[in-house]
Amino acid sequence: MPNPAAAGLSAEEILARVLYRDGLVLVIDKPAGIPVHAGFGGGPNLEQSFVHLTFGLPKPPSLAHRLDRDTSGCLVLGRHTKALRELGSMFEDGRVRKTYWAVTEGVPKNKEGRINIAMSKVGQGAGWKMKADAKGQEAITDYKVRGVAETPRGPRAWIELHPHTGRTHQIRVHCAELGCPVVGDKVYGRPPVTDALMLHARGVALPLHPKRDPIRVRAPVPAHMLDDLRACGFTGDKSGDKNLAGEAEKKTSE
Repeated sequence: MPNPAAAGLSAEEILARVLYRDGLVLVIDKPAGIPVHAGFGGGPNLEQSFVHLTFGLPKPPSLAHRLDRDTSGCLVLGRHTKALRELGSMFEDGRVRKTYWAVTEGVPKNKEGRINIAMSKVGQGAGWKMKADAKGQEAITDYKVRGVAETPRGPRAWIELHPHTGRTHQIRVHCAELGCPVVGDKVYGRPPVTDALMLHARGVALPLHPKRDPIRVRAPVPAHMLDDLRACGFTGDKSGDKNLAGEAEKKTSE
């Protein structure tokens, strides 16, 4: 069992980040700046806090997918083996609809489109990264520009993205290939990089139950992205309420 005393988030903090709960899954609002699981360097990670999310079950939930250390937003957990098996199949088959918001340096030439650029991993250890590679794994992302702003640091865009595949760093590489890297991206961005990464897993739709509508969950925008998004025309999340634009994120009991 993970040691909760070593965790990056306390019981109170992780419980406050639960966006949705039922008998199969949990969706939590991952904070930026903490890895979801232990890496080579050790240190606090989000998984250590899952001991506080049992809600009556004998074991903590487990990750159904991953988010990068500096990406915030919707993170899906399976509450037991059967749920994890079904979630794994859904993510692998592309049945989960994921919505990301990014603030980018520069504005794409086209207001919307599809990025179909295969990728592969290069390098080893701490210096590894992903790169566009025609012989690599297929990677497809749809995007739409939702707003643009002129800032003292140049033009920036608020972009909504829907990845159809789940490659590591997919959105970050695809935005860089558009000529508009995500603000704060120390690997694929334009140096010098001084901002925090502005990439947020805004929403997820899980078709878990064949005869019901998908479970739809949205995560509030993190504080470090709000000013830039509002400059680009975003007007929501002023109250910090988790129920956004009329889409209720249910939190049910078994």
